[in-house]
Amino acid sequence: MSYLVFALILYILWDVNYFLRCIFTVLAGSLFQSKRKVTDTTTIYGLCTSQDVDIFIRHMNNARYLRELDFARFHFYALTDLYKRVRQFGGGAVQGGSSIRYRRSIPIFSAYKIQTKLIWWDEKAIYLEQQFITLSDGFVRAIAFSKQNIKDCNVMNLMKSFDEIGEERPALREELRLWLDAMELASLPLRKDK
Repeated sequence: MSYLVFALILYILWDVNYFLRCIFTVLAGSLFQSKRKVTDTTTIYGLCTSQDVDIFIRHMNNARYLRELDFARFHFYALTDLYKRVRQFGGGAVQGGSSIRYRRSIPIFSAYKIQTKLIWWDEKAIYLEQQFITLSDGFVRAIAFSKQNIKDCNVMNLMKSFDEIGEERPALREELRLWLDAMELASLPLRKDK
């Protein structure tokens, strides 16, 4: 009975399912999938269940997309050893920004995959592109950009430590450049005068 009470208290105070899913995603990827190069695309799979839907119970809630992107990022970090390398360089990673474009909803009980790819980096952050693709038709339902701030570590040196990365970064795509410019512009009024 005390275990039941403890479990109930955990579910009330913490989002236990989130933490369990994080652990499962990282462990399953690490144990059952081969390592990938940091330049490779990684894929996780999901199913839109009754816990993921909006108030009309027809399709995935907008907030759930962002939550699912977390799991895909953790999976990418584990399979490519990117986070392990960040830690070796004495750094840490934190979400610095994200932008998602919803193209078409994911209906309830639809299976989908999320593909994650590193598309660029600068001195302070790495940038990922993530796509939600429904398995039934191969349609890209949503596309997200994610800025991962890397703390206490020079990202340029970090990326050069990967064998598959040469001296050159990938080309900065125009849509990513515009997003970065928009974030910089939105940050200007928030900065304190020095």
